[in-house]
Amino acid sequence: MKIIGIICEYNPFHLGHQKQIDSIRRHFEGDCAIVCLMSGNFVQRGMPAIFDKASRAEAALKAGADLVLELPVTCALSSAEGFAAGGVKILSGFCDYLCFGTETGTEESLMATAEALLRPEFVPALKAQLETGKSFPAARAAAMELIGADASLLRSPNDILAVEYCKAILSLESPMQILPIHREGSYHDIAVDAENPSATAVRRLIESGHDWKSCIPEPAYAALADAPIHTLAAGERAMLYRLRTMTDDAFEALPYGSEGLWRKLMHNSRSCSTLEGILEATKSKRYTRTRLDRMVMCAFLGITAADLAADAPYTRVLAFNAAGTAVLKAARQQGLFPHTGEKVDSPYQPLELRCDDLYGLFCTDTPASAPRRRVFIPK
Repeated sequence: MKIIGIICEYNPFHLGHQKQIDSIRRHFEGDCAIVCLMSGNFVQRGMPAIFDKASRAEAALKAGADLVLELPVTCALSSAEGFAAGGVKILSGFCDYLCFGTETGTEESLMATAEALLRPEFVPALKAQLETGKSFPAARAAAMELIGADASLLRSPNDILAVEYCKAILSLESPMQILPIHREGSYHDIAVDAENPSATAVRRLIESGHDWKSCIPEPAYAALADAPIHTLAAGERAMLYRLRTMTDDAFEALPYGSEGLWRKLMHNSRSCSTLEGILEATKSKRYTRTRLDRMVMCAFLGITAADLAADAPYTRVLAFNAAGTAVLKAARQQGLFPHTGEKVDSPYQPLELRCDDLYGLFCTDTPASAPRRRVFIPK
């Protein structure tokens, strides 16, 4: 039996995610176990997940996953490169394949692009382009052209992340093979595509109080329908309080704050009255908005650059069925998952627990504690 890994967020789980799981089952003719390494209560965009991690993990399990693990929050709030590398490092020890979506890439083209990004000549080329004032995406594409490499796979969200997965596999010398699957529809669509809805469109429906049931597989919907909704807007006051009371040293210690960006954020946090106002005043052509969103969320959660760079000592188990139990048991016999987070002498544990406690402040109803439960579904 093959073990297939998926690095995901399921924010929320929708029809496209169901297609990926079904495609994996068909590809291996059912002789496989699917392990989902999922962002917890905060996602890579620098936002709170719309539903808590326990509900999202249950939805994934009911829709066909066998084991759902939590991607550590320090990986989940990293750049695309850090997000991919953190996930690949965790799954490499026991998964045979990594499956992911891509708009236009093939196994060959994705690996070729990843190899180009790892060439020694790429880094100085990128640095030179950044020094001209280009944004990171524009500078990266220009640097690729300068070293004679194709940059066409560095334009679409799923392609970019797919390349980062391949780059991490090469860098870490992971034994995992890749299984790219064509991602239909548009990642950023705000209008609902009945066949291939984007997570962005589904979240907009949920937040606006419209019916979103048709966008979610029925088993997953059953797990999510009554889950409390969480939004950035609901926690804005709490975030503003944190930003207003941070010290200069705390701002300087933030991730993503190089080249004086932390100082600009600090000044704007002390003068602007809304979160959007702070972000608008701080943004520039050089830095992407998602970088600023992650930086501000890290500020609120008390995550420093040093925290983000350190390896998490464990990965939490969120949900599993009988097949997932067998995978987990075999992985632990190989010395993997030395801890599941119950009691660990590491600074990561209080950080992780603090993040879970603060997540409740984003609840659109009465702020509540995030559930810390595991889900087991017999199969």
